[in-house]
Amino acid sequence: MPLNNNRWHYHPEVELIYFKKGGGLQFIGDSIKRFKDGNMVLIGAQLSHFWRFDDAYLTTGEKVNSDIRAVHFRENFWGNDFLNLPENKPIKMVLEKAKRGLEITGKTKKMVEGLLERAEEAEGTVRIILLMEILLLISQSENLNVLSSLGFNLQKERQKEDKRLNAIVEFSFANFRRKIELEEVAEVACLCPNYFCRFFKSRTGKTYKQFLNEIKIGHACKLLVESKKNIQQIAYESGFNNFASFYKLFKQQTGKSPLAYQKEYLHQSLLISA
Repeated sequence: MPLNNNRWHYHPEVELIYFKKGGGLQFIGDSIKRFKDGNMVLIGAQLSHFWRFDDAYLTTGEKVNSDIRAVHFRENFWGNDFLNLPENKPIKMVLEKAKRGLEITGKTKKMVEGLLERAEEAEGTVRIILLMEILLLISQSENLNVLSSLGFNLQKERQKEDKRLNAIVEFSFANFRRKIELEEVAEVACLCPNYFCRFFKSRTGKTYKQFLNEIKIGHACKLLVESKKNIQQIAYESGFNNFASFYKLFKQQTGKSPLAYQKEYLHQSLLISA
């Protein structure tokens, strides 16, 4: 599963995905953030996404396994008129919201997890009924975070552009710890530097510099909770040579200082293990 999702892609099916076990960087539309054990997301039709799992899940020698539940379905699999029924307005609305990506949290996530487990054991029509229960539950929930921005361009990518974006992403992950020149990454995409900037912004909704900084901050978040290195070391190992710049960007993206982020994670871990 980690290898299957380790590329930029989209599809006409709606996707509900629950990471019972797994961690890495999550890309949904123009949203980039870390995902971890317990994360759950509803992704609308044709919304670009991928999950870049941490190396431990991609390297078989380390024997770290992921555990993922995923449901795929077309919006009209129950017929073209079904969602237009007045009774189904809440489900229709939540599927529309899902076109920006919805992170499901709190009590709703727990309840959906239980329904997914029941759906695994169910057969035939019961599975469809459980799917409707899940969607209705999500549509009535206040435990939802919209991921992608309202202005993100939802136009369909062409196959050639998908390959180009995946090449850019792979190059960025392999080299983010050092300074990447614009000419380098433009060459990877087989584009001139000026056109590369326009291409990347139009496809992702952000500049390449913003994208690269979000990868760096995502890596720093991982080190803050998994290593015993000090914050200055983490900043350097995440590709920042200027600590003040790292601190400012980290707070912009996470809403917390690096130390507060680390303390909050440790506090949550203690509560779970208590």
